Amino acid sequence: MGILIQGGVVVNGDGRRPADVLIVGEKIAAVEAGISPEGHTVVDASEMLVMPGGIDVHTHLDMPFGGTVSADDYTTGTIAAAVGGTTTVIDFALQAKGHTMREAFDTWMAKGIGKACLDWSLHMAVTDLGEGGAGLREMEEMVAEGISSFKLFMAYPNVLMIDDGLMFQVMQKAGALGALCCIHAENGSAIDVVVGQMIAEGKTAPHYHALSRSTKAEAEATHRAIALAEMAGARVYIVHLSNEDALRELRHAQNRGLRALAETCPQYLVLSLEEQMPGKSWEEAKYVFTPPLREKWNHEALWGALEDGALSVVSTDHCPFRFADQKSLGKDDFRKIPNGGPGIENRLQILWHFGVNSGRLSPERFVELSCAAPARIFGMPQKGKIAVGMDADVMLWDPEAEYTISASTQKMATDYSMFEGWRVKGNARHVFSRGDLVVEDGRWVGEVGRGRFVKRAVASAS
Repeated sequence: MGILIQGGVVVNGDGRRPADVLIVGEKIAAVEAGISPEGHTVVDASEMLVMPGGIDVHTHLDMPFGGTVSADDYTTGTIAAAVGGTTTVIDFALQAKGHTMREAFDTWMAKGIGKACLDWSLHMAVTDLGEGGAGLREMEEMVAEGISSFKLFMAYPNVLMIDDGLMFQVMQKAGALGALCCIHAENGSAIDVVVGQMIAEGKTAPHYHALSRSTKAEAEATHRAIALAEMAGARVYIVHLSNEDALRELRHAQNRGLRALAETCPQYLVLSLEEQMPGKSWEEAKYVFTPPLREKWNHEALWGALEDGALSVVSTDHCPFRFADQKSLGKDDFRKIPNGGPGIENRLQILWHFGVNSGRLSPERFVELSCAAPARIFGMPQKGKIAVGMDADVMLWDPEAEYTISASTQKMATDYSMFEGWRVKGNARHVFSRGDLVVEDGRWVGEVGRGRFVKRAVASAS
């Protein structure tokens, strides 16, 4: 006996067709028209789209940062993700300087096991290679544990930022292993100088966080990261690309045939410096994240890159902090405002409403950006597609559902929403994770702690 999703239109990244979907156990057993309902539990998908569950490859759950810890742990964060239509997340294990990657791995596994409500995996953020380059050998261990991507920070001096030499060594090793290098591309040293100058001039309001982090600083770091990756023979993936200057560097590399990929996030597609951070109030601390919001004219370039494929993925960089008692740490100094915003619950709503409903994206491209490409790029061949033998991560999407985004109804553990009061059309109705119904009519109905750690594959070593 299985679960028969009947009467919907199946949408994958490469096409769509009317078909029923049969789930048996944790897998998709059949995708075809006219499957007999006999012996199965039937779910009516009439007038709905049947799509693979979303994959968010950039989250920060239960993460220490800026003197506090991100507000969502692996339970609240994955429940919020599920309600928004996401069925898999990839979080970041942060290696502390002076400590090993193994310590970071064990710490983050303890955060997720028994708490995660959806399938999850980890990137390893590398900050230290230790004596004698011991960290390079640890990278081999991490790949054996199923971590096929390594995060490198070019920002946040004295905390997470590494120098070019260390980055190059990691890239060389990643290239040999077939692993992917994920880069936070900003020139942290130059930004630090600008920040110090602003503080000396008494410019301490949240607005100045954005003004201190130039698009040129992001573009320069994007160029440098790709150049080092080319030298090292590594694949590179730029995270949270936010503006046209950085995009120009990415396109230039891609036009040369380099192995350079990138993501953007909903906040950079629909929020702007002019509208959300004009420099008028403390409320603007809600939008302090890195890279910061950019001027609105950048939106068009980013949407265009999603359409033509220069940008491969839309993730969230979900790093939530409460406004009342966490963002307030920087009330008198923008440097002390914890960087990050909540978005894991609203990624698909925003991308559908402003992308598909506007005609910028097709439903197939929506699936490619939020499900199929994340699975393919990050080594999860069993996910990201409605097909026989795949994990039964299935989302029933109601394209006509209208929904008002609000902190008062969200599952994220923050006291505000970046999209407060926005009326969007298109929302997840039912969500299955490995065959389990976890969201029914928009409500979480799953079991806490049921999520499974996903060991991810690497590309063939070059």
